[in-house]
Amino acid sequence: MSEIVRVSVSIPKALFKRLEKLVAGSRYGNRSEFIRDLVRDHLVGEEWESDAVLLGTISLVYDHHARGLSERMIHQQHHFSGKVLAATHVHLDEHLCAEMIMVRGKGGDIRALADRLQREKGVLHARLATSTTGRKLR
Repeated sequence: MSEIVRVSVSIPKALFKRLEKLVAGSRYGNRSEFIRDLVRDHLVGEEWESDAVLLGTISLVYDHHARGLSERMIHQQHHFSGKVLAATHVHLDEHLCAEMIMVRGKGGDIRALADRLQREKGVLHARLATSTTGRKLR
């Protein structure tokens, strides 16, 4: 664990009250943990604007009966060879599937793959969850 530093922050009373409500409504044990995660989330956002190697998860819901969709999705993933770390496929019902694809690479490449997969006919919903390798969060 890194060295802990105490800081004092001045904010308007109304904003402080809103912060207290956010912390109370969360599962955080205290305000410090809540604020640390806010800062980390902002840092991850900055990393996604850089040229860094990042992590992401692309979640898809699709109709597996859509003609040729599985092959097209695999083709898109092969186009980004070396970026796809793992994929998990789940059957939701007799027509719908969910797939989670963990990817690692530059943010632009990851976004491009997510966009290509989302545009495939038969994909009902797609979402990219952005993350980081964590090296800059310590």
